[in-house]
Amino acid sequence: MGLFSRKPKLPPADRPPLGADERVLAWAAVGNGEGDGVVVASNLGLWLPGRGERIGWHDILKAVWSGRELTVTPADRVAERDGYVVVADCPAETYLLLDPGDLPHQVRARVTRSVAYTAHHPVPGGAGRIAARRVPGVDGLTWTVRYDPGTPTDDDAVAAETDRLVAAARAATAPANL
Repeated sequence: MGLFSRKPKLPPADRPPLGADERVLAWAAVGNGEGDGVVVASNLGLWLPGRGERIGWHDILKAVWSGRELTVTPADRVAERDGYVVVADCPAETYLLLDPGDLPHQVRARVTRSVAYTAHHPVPGGAGRIAARRVPGVDGLTWTVRYDPGTPTDDDAVAAETDRLVAAARAATAPANL
């Protein structure tokens, strides 16, 4: 490709079923590019091969670019509590991208931009990360907690301390003058 050449448009056969307000930001063929699928970044989330729906940027716990492979760890919603959702790691998915273009940059920027607050706190018997994420089309922040492995997540003392920590974080991040 020359200095000013652009990546060709996403072939219609590879285009995911985008929502009405959704647009493609970047894409890359997976593997050898011969039928292995594509990874598509949109303004609303990430479309991965073999999935019929997008993963919202706020539902990606971790995305790592090795220079050839993109590894994505989506969130699994484990429980809903008052004012927040408890999440855990889904299995990581790795995709070999031979011509990644702008895709890794878009993934990093969008996942990072979705995070409004994050802090790691001890709780009885373990620890957890509290995060507030921006969700496209949703007013305000969506709060999640991801416990460290080994933390007794069903313990009443853990739930009570987590409730307290989330409430404190929400109060600390609430806009003044409202």
